[in-house]
Amino acid sequence: MMHLIYNIGIYFFKFFLQVASWFNPKAKKLSDGQRNALNDLVSKVDALSDYVWFHAASLGEFEQGRPVIEQLKDQYPATKILLTFFSPSGYEVRKNYSCADVVVYLPLDTPLDALSFVNKVNITKAIFIKYEFWPNYLLALKRKGIEVYSVSSIFRPKQVFFQWYGGWYLNLLKVFTHLFVQDVDSKLLLVKHGIANVTVSGDTRFDRVSDLCQYVKQLPIVEQFCKASKIIVAGSTWIQDEELLVKFLQQHPDVKLILAPHEIHDAHIAKIESMMKMSYIKYSQAQSDELIGARCLVIDVIGVLSSIYRYADVAYIGGGFGVGIHNTLEAAVYGVPVVFGPNYMKFREARDLVELGGAFSVGGYDDLKQTLDRLLEDNSSGQLAGKYVQTQVGATDMIIEQMCKLANK
Repeated sequence: MMHLIYNIGIYFFKFFLQVASWFNPKAKKLSDGQRNALNDLVSKVDALSDYVWFHAASLGEFEQGRPVIEQLKDQYPATKILLTFFSPSGYEVRKNYSCADVVVYLPLDTPLDALSFVNKVNITKAIFIKYEFWPNYLLALKRKGIEVYSVSSIFRPKQVFFQWYGGWYLNLLKVFTHLFVQDVDSKLLLVKHGIANVTVSGDTRFDRVSDLCQYVKQLPIVEQFCKASKIIVAGSTWIQDEELLVKFLQQHPDVKLILAPHEIHDAHIAKIESMMKMSYIKYSQAQSDELIGARCLVIDVIGVLSSIYRYADVAYIGGGFGVGIHNTLEAAVYGVPVVFGPNYMKFREARDLVELGGAFSVGGYDDLKQTLDRLLEDNSSGQLAGKYVQTQVGATDMIIEQMCKLANK
């Protein structure tokens, strides 16, 4: 019965997505991408080759799975990688990712499309990143006897698997050959519900950010902007974050702000510009002679934020006044103290950083001002953040080693 209800829900989602695509550009990209995914797949795969399939919902999950992809490719160069995305934000940015042999959208999880997808590729392993649990794909993989892994997943008692009505969903977890979870609590919860094929491997994002800080991009524009000033780097910000930060900047003429908003489309950049009561410059238009006098550098391009954090005296991570904060680790890895809004409790690494004294949550402007004033005067707490990241590195090695052992049994 639950399977039937789920399938009906998927078809309703497909219908409403098509309707939304008439009005919403993101919905149109998603609808078109999924509609063409099977044909796209057939045109790109080699029918005579085997593939390891990685699936990530969006760009954030891809970054979580990326260390596993790259280490697998490094250790076994002949391995062919199939990479799928659900969201346009992942596919559009990474459709030319060099470590993947094929990159396509994942068709919607209807019984027919899931079966067709699995039958069109010679898949040896399927690896789903974090929260990806698509019932019809899992069942199709099970029918073909294909190994299925979950990487960097995390489980909480309130999830549907563990509710009185969630028995069908819980049984789907038994399809996985192995689950590599982020923390002990996740393993204990799964074992309590009869799922024992679980390893606490940690979070692969620690490996990713550790790698990133070894290969930072050279950014002469940013270096010239900073020039011996106190620097706040604010990453993945939303309008609520930006209003607070601009107010702080107006009251602190000795501080400079590098602002990297989560959305860089023209309308959002225009909103930021309308707030500014001091000199600012957009990264895409920066001229050398304008940089030193500017108070705010607005990053209106993608792909440089993780390298920019190294210039920060203090890092501010956006999203905490909305549904939840973005990636704190990209900043913490550089030994920089991290500040964010109140909605961070869903993120284990943020809770850990707060408990250790390497990160600080603020509830409004007064909190923000007090915290930033203190950290700009003494940012030594950032060392605690940096040490925390380094102690968590190693998940990728454990996952690759365990997968190889299981495959050889």
